[in-house]
Amino acid sequence: MVSGSEKILIVDDEENARIGLTKLLSQEGYEVDSVADGREALDYLRGKRVNLVISDINMPRMNGLAFLQEINRHYPSIHVIMITAYGEVESYFEAMNLGAYEYLHKPIKLEELKVVIHKIFKRTTWPR
Repeated sequence: MVSGSEKILIVDDEENARIGLTKLLSQEGYEVDSVADGREALDYLRGKRVNLVISDINMPRMNGLAFLQEINRHYPSIHVIMITAYGEVESYFEAMNLGAYEYLHKPIKLEELKVVIHKIFKRTTWPR
């Protein structure tokens, strides 16, 4: 059950992916915002509380792996799910070594994503 305090940020340069994930997760009861790349996301995170980031790996300006490094450096309590349309083994291992909670392939299967998000929020006690 979603308590209403779970805030998710979608980071993806593909507008349709951002809109779709935002809509689906909002319908699940999460508070969701989205931005187009890692640099925008870092600007967003400076002023907002976020519990979970779902980020694409391949993006212009700052790719998802560089963004993940910055999250770990500045916001270590935020969980990150990395998503990609490409199944590179190297990026999987790099993302997991950098602390990603999960690595999912596009197109995202909503049920799979919901299970991962539930595990994250169930295992974590968020400051109120």
